Amino acid sequence: MFKTLDINPHREVTPEPGVAEKVKCLIIGSGPAGYTAAIYAARANLHPVMYEGLQPGGQLTTTTEVENFPGYPQGVTGPVLMEDLKAQATRFGTDVRWGMATRADFSGAVHKVWIDDSRLIEAETVIIATGATAKYLGLDDEKKYAGGGVSACATCDGFFYRGKDVAVVGGGDTAAEEAMYLAGLCRKVYLIVRRDVLRASKVMAERVRNTPNVEILWKHQAKGLFGDGVVEGATLVKNLGEPGEEEVKIKIDGFFLAIGHQPNSEIFADYLERDPVGYIKTVPGTSKTNVPGVFACGDVQDPHYRQAITAAGSGCMAAIDAERYLSEKKR
Repeated sequence: MFKTLDINPHREVTPEPGVAEKVKCLIIGSGPAGYTAAIYAARANLHPVMYEGLQPGGQLTTTTEVENFPGYPQGVTGPVLMEDLKAQATRFGTDVRWGMATRADFSGAVHKVWIDDSRLIEAETVIIATGATAKYLGLDDEKKYAGGGVSACATCDGFFYRGKDVAVVGGGDTAAEEAMYLAGLCRKVYLIVRRDVLRASKVMAERVRNTPNVEILWKHQAKGLFGDGVVEGATLVKNLGEPGEEEVKIKIDGFFLAIGHQPNSEIFADYLERDPVGYIKTVPGTSKTNVPGVFACGDVQDPHYRQAITAAGSGCMAAIDAERYLSEKKR
């Protein structure tokens, strides 16, 4: 049986074994959504406790230059941007901790979350900002050239490839949209499609086919990348396992993955409504989930935009929703 421990919200406390730590607002995950939620929650006197997860700062910590986040006219690196947001959150009293949420129980009036399979947090409100992980092909070269030509977000990084040749991997709507976006910036866009048809909607597929600087490479699969420190080309296999199989090399400066994202929401699956992919469903125009007192923000609930600024905005919404929820409970 767990006992409950009230803590000073401005310092880390290690409860005794078997003692649950009671907090007003628990934020799971960092990144633009989590840190922004922390800033607003702290300023609203919710004394938020944040667990940063396996990747403190989220996906942006793997991005070199960020030029589209307001307030940085000269651009900023992803890690510096996240450190700035974290510093602002801690300035107002957010208790930022290292640890990963591994289990949740939202069945009762008090929301229970276990950290690293051992530490129990009992929270009046929970803000989920665990993000989504881009799917990769599993090539060693994807890691080798991370930050040097490999990207999973054309909107984020396409600007750096103006007037250059790039490739997009995928055959669905996301890949088609990425290819169209890049076609407006780049000299040439190769769309690498594993099959001989596009899974994208008819409208998107037609747009891709009618774009002069997009070339669809049907029945091609990526085998590897090459280049001196940065991506200079890709090695593909055409007609893999079929008659006429051959190796093809293309010269490119950027390699964009558009084969989907996996929202990090699995530990909440028993309690929160999710779409077929796993994105947490929220009430339109809010961050509210189907469980009162539990809110979701950032990429874990956003299958459409996946931008730092939209994540930050939804983090603001989550904190305000949490504060209003607590205020209404007091009435």
